[in-house]
Amino acid sequence: MAPNDTRDELVFFVNGIKVVEKDVDPETTLLTYLRRKLGLCGTKLGCGEGGCGACTVMISKYDPFQKKILHHTANACLFPICALHHVAVTTVEGIGNTKSRLHPAQERIAKSHGSQCGFCTPGIVMSMYTLLRNKPEPKMEDIEDAFQGNLCRCTGYRPILEGYRTFAKNGGCCGGKANGPGCCMNGKEDNVKMMSSSLFNSSEFQPLDPTQEPIFPPELMTQSNKQQKQLCFKGERVMWIQPTTLKELVALKSQYPNAKLVVGNTEVGIEMRLKNMLYPVIIAPAWISEMNAVQHTETGVTFGAACTLSSVEEVLRKAVAELPPYKTEVFQAVLEQLRWFAGPQIRNVAALGGNIMTASPISDLNPVLMASGSKLTLVSTEGQRTVTMDEKFFTGYRKTIVKPEEILLSVEIPYSKKGEYFSAFKQASRREDDIAIVTCGMRVLFQDGTSRVEDIKLSYGGMAPTTVLALKTCQELTGRDWNEKLLQDACHLLAGEMDLSPSAPGGMVDFRRTLTLSFFFKFYLTVIQKLSKNHNGTNKLCEPVPSSYISATELFHKDPIANAQLFQEVPRGQAVEDMVGRPLMHVSAAKQACGEAVYCDDIPHYEKELYLTLVTSTKAHAKILSVDASEAQSVSGFVCFVSAKDVPGSNITGIANDETVFAEDVVTCVGHIIGAVLADTQEHSRRAAKAVKIKYEELKPIVTIQEAIEKQSFLKAIKRIKKGDVKKGFEESDHILEGEMYLGGQEHFYLETHATLAVPKGEDGEMELFVSTQNLMKTQEFAANALGVPSNRIVVRVKRMGGGFGGKETRNTILTTAVAVAAFKTGRPVRCMLDRDEDMLISGGRHPFLGRYKVGFMKNGKVKSLEVSYYSNGGNSVDLSYGVMDRALLHLDNSYNIPNVSSVGIVCKTNLASNTAFRGFGGPQGMMIAECWMSDLARKCGLPPEEVRKLNLYNEGDLTHFNQKLEGFTLRRCWDECLSSSSYHARKKLIEEFNKQNRWKKRGMCIIPTKFGISFTIPFLNQAGALVHVYTDGSVLLTHGGTEMGQGLHTKMIQVASRSLGIPTSKIHISETSTNTVPNTSPTAASVSADINGMAVHNACQTILKRLEPIKQSNPKGSWEDWIKAAYENCVSLSATGFYRIPDLGYDFEKNEGKPFCYFSYGVACSEVEIDCLTGDHKNIRTDIVMDVGTSLNPAIDIGQIEGAFVQGLGLFTMEELRYSPEGNLYTRGPGMYKIPAFGDIPTEFYVSLLRDCPNSKAVYSSKAVGEPPLFLSASVFYAIKDAIYSAREDSGLTEPFRLDSPATPERIRNACVDIFTKMCPSAEPGTFKPWSVRV
Repeated sequence: MAPNDTRDELVFFVNGIKVVEKDVDPETTLLTYLRRKLGLCGTKLGCGEGGCGACTVMISKYDPFQKKILHHTANACLFPICALHHVAVTTVEGIGNTKSRLHPAQERIAKSHGSQCGFCTPGIVMSMYTLLRNKPEPKMEDIEDAFQGNLCRCTGYRPILEGYRTFAKNGGCCGGKANGPGCCMNGKEDNVKMMSSSLFNSSEFQPLDPTQEPIFPPELMTQSNKQQKQLCFKGERVMWIQPTTLKELVALKSQYPNAKLVVGNTEVGIEMRLKNMLYPVIIAPAWISEMNAVQHTETGVTFGAACTLSSVEEVLRKAVAELPPYKTEVFQAVLEQLRWFAGPQIRNVAALGGNIMTASPISDLNPVLMASGSKLTLVSTEGQRTVTMDEKFFTGYRKTIVKPEEILLSVEIPYSKKGEYFSAFKQASRREDDIAIVTCGMRVLFQDGTSRVEDIKLSYGGMAPTTVLALKTCQELTGRDWNEKLLQDACHLLAGEMDLSPSAPGGMVDFRRTLTLSFFFKFYLTVIQKLSKNHNGTNKLCEPVPSSYISATELFHKDPIANAQLFQEVPRGQAVEDMVGRPLMHVSAAKQACGEAVYCDDIPHYEKELYLTLVTSTKAHAKILSVDASEAQSVSGFVCFVSAKDVPGSNITGIANDETVFAEDVVTCVGHIIGAVLADTQEHSRRAAKAVKIKYEELKPIVTIQEAIEKQSFLKAIKRIKKGDVKKGFEESDHILEGEMYLGGQEHFYLETHATLAVPKGEDGEMELFVSTQNLMKTQEFAANALGVPSNRIVVRVKRMGGGFGGKETRNTILTTAVAVAAFKTGRPVRCMLDRDEDMLISGGRHPFLGRYKVGFMKNGKVKSLEVSYYSNGGNSVDLSYGVMDRALLHLDNSYNIPNVSSVGIVCKTNLASNTAFRGFGGPQGMMIAECWMSDLARKCGLPPEEVRKLNLYNEGDLTHFNQKLEGFTLRRCWDECLSSSSYHARKKLIEEFNKQNRWKKRGMCIIPTKFGISFTIPFLNQAGALVHVYTDGSVLLTHGGTEMGQGLHTKMIQVASRSLGIPTSKIHISETSTNTVPNTSPTAASVSADINGMAVHNACQTILKRLEPIKQSNPKGSWEDWIKAAYENCVSLSATGFYRIPDLGYDFEKNEGKPFCYFSYGVACSEVEIDCLTGDHKNIRTDIVMDVGTSLNPAIDIGQIEGAFVQGLGLFTMEELRYSPEGNLYTRGPGMYKIPAFGDIPTEFYVSLLRDCPNSKAVYSSKAVGEPPLFLSASVFYAIKDAIYSAREDSGLTEPFRLDSPATPERIRNACVDIFTKMCPSAEPGTFKPWSVRV
């Protein structure tokens, strides 16, 4: 029976080309094969756990069961290569390219500005392409659903949906907002003001022609009729067996009882990669007809255990449409759970049986199957048996009663009966593609024609190590009438039975306990509603649901999106080829959409190249006793281990020289780099790195800001800003408020993790580094120091990054320097691209902040005096923490005039990975705390918050708290425009009305201003260089000091050069940024890159024009090409450098004088939200933004930056939560646990308008910086949520102010909405237990 030794062949197609592979390792994923073996680098690695969609491809196969060709998306990072036999794969390269033609799915995302850094674009294109293959005329909802498994960190999603809306049946229009402010018909007659609302012209798009798609390989059609034979593939550590009959399968399982059955590899793949598990035998049951069969029986629908979740969904949807509703209560609950179950890429491959057998305690389906009493058929060599999924099925964490030699053959999901009602609920951190916090299935059966309970089952996930039934509660409720008394008793019983230890894994204990009651309450109300419907409205059985409670039973539904972007058209008479101020497409967008754009890890492999994997500390603070790499040496492909003793130059590194390349004696955080392993492939180096053994002597770590304050663990320099007389200000105030607020950190989550390729040149210590970095100068300097060579031997080159956001401003050097040392030691090229979990662990993020404030103010809300202290968690080294704190202190006023200020900023030194730059750089933290006391103060005065905010705004000519005079202060214009365009006052009345009529859903609205200072706070960094070469054919090669990370800098620089030289943009090209063209570059950061590099480019162009003047005069009618040719022939230099520095900058904290900023960017946002008081869920209903970006260089790019920053801020303030153990170990190491906003999280109505007629004299062509300023505007969502919570608390009789820390996650929202249910779940006393996670 055991497979013989003849090697089986794996046959599949990629982009229409046949691949026959004899040497298959079952551990190889499709992604690795595509990138490494076939050189198809368009498919990207974003996370390696199926959570981001960057690796999405289309899988097509002929289904012999349904007799048709099926196309579906899948995550290539999890898809096992062995599962591809007789399958056709289509990647982004296979559907179109820039050389022949783009596919409409590629063209439209590019032209609608839906690709910024471009790293996620191929995956999004493939999700859209697959949808179009299945539905050439999709509905808008289909398009939104198709993207549930794709993430993007740059765009804020709106432009992607907007571009793809043009494929929709009902698309092409804004969704008929009945000529509201966002109706797409509005911009048309607006031309009096020269405002435009179209960033792209959809009439230019080529139509979709379904007949032009590549055909399915005919060879695979004929294959399907032949009898398949059993396949077996053996790798280094794993054997994969694919049987063809149930008999073979059962025999294999008895021979290998511990083998794993794998269909989609969405669980086993992650366990092997992230949890270090090894399964030597894998059996794939995908071809077995009994395991794919679907049967409709008397009692329900039976699914083969290998049926994918998508196919289950399709079958049940059909059943719900065709059968009477009373029969499909369970089916509807399963569909509701599947709706939010992972993303389509996972649902398309993951099997129903796999979900049950994984036995995860937070499975979304198991509680439904358990509560409905679904039946499972098990088969083994002994025969078949059927078991009911009940409280006995799960025996322990991830264990079931299924014996090792048994196989789950099928699952029967039952019909419901008359008088039976079923609901399922799930609460997660994010709606789309997220694991549950608590999930449940609830069923009740009434005695015929009554409201007396005959049988009830309540099943929960997320409340124990297994899926559990609330048995005691169910017993007590049986035989009782469905009324208010039953509800009260049920809640008390559940609160007792569904108890959690306060240190339970997963944390959020109060929230989880409250959810079990909230879900039952929702179920209770839903059942009453259904009972009254089924008895023709004459409901004698039970009290009707009060009208203010009805909204609690509504399932989440999403309204069609609507949006508008308004910007000022270029002045009449501007030359056609002058592109400044026009919405020009990102210069690389088309390449990005085709997967042709080259990122660091896409560079083809060098001869004899090695792969590096870091070896990092598992302890937050410890002495290193020994490092033993002997076991690693036995891993095949191992080359060497690199550590501190291999550093030829200095092992000391870091911005403040307080870090090491490799740790020597002590480690000071989990993830501290100790050494690195080099091997021939990534898999081998990964395996060898895990085999390195390190012995530690543990020391006590300091993890949180609180611990650092207690132990006085601070970085030395403490900054203060003082203005006026604070003491006197407090004496004159009517009221004084004190409080504090905590803001959590944030992970950058650029889609492309840190990557470096080092190529030693073999002479004079020269080395070339290809790096994903924002900071070429420091990367060069640190590598040179470590190698002990001068900087002129190191060339750093950056083509583009897949996102940066500050995370690649300094922290890339910890990897780059290690890779350079390894390349030096071996003399061979060395490559490393971090896995997502490594990247999140070692590279740091945004600084968590604690703000304590005391504010004095008058009865009318006018602020008199403020005393504030900021504490930030800096991590284990200085890095940029001082700069971040400086900016926080300089923004402590947000936009408000405070006459007397006393402030102090303290950076805590802790045992976490060093925190670093992140879009906003301390500004958002400083301003958030200002808005916190501002909203409390308005409550205290009993005045509308928008009036109090407006009363305190600065005016033109005012001095800030750091004594800089405000010039060109457009904020009040932004404020008035935002109030009117958002119909603020009218909507505020509607919200008050809504909140009166709804008890368990509440709405809130808030309008927030922002003022952001533009400049590096270190004056000498405000410099930039450029290099312009003109070639004899008239083409221009432009180089400048800035890097491209998706923000469109290169596009803007080409526009600037085009206007300066008076030539079309098509003649200008930027290839890359490198240290051998423009030296000593400042990092691409602080939002000033377009300002300073633009001026440097302009300066270089002017030099060339000056040299051309005499030639132009002698031939005024000549073309650009004529002039250039003549210049060359007259020996005129056609190459020039440009340079620029921002004048008159420099601020002195001690004296509180000088000018820290060149100018300010202003903006105002108004946001409305709706919260579910029972679950803590919230939805973003509408946001209006008015932003002053001066005279925009490129409105498409600027609006893209505003929306992208806003959505990133939305993550910071409402979703993204880094979670650490009390020992300083990071739990959130990937998209599975760490949730950034997805397509469904953006405001349903999203309006952005650029302020008109506000040129800025201080920057190139009157433009303004736009990268960081808009991020803080999403605080409007946070304070709108707080506003909604106030309303919920008032209904519970609470009116006093309350503290809400950021982010406002479902947990924090629910816990703040105090009601009868939260009171039944009192918190444990802090200090009496050890929590699972701590707030750092």
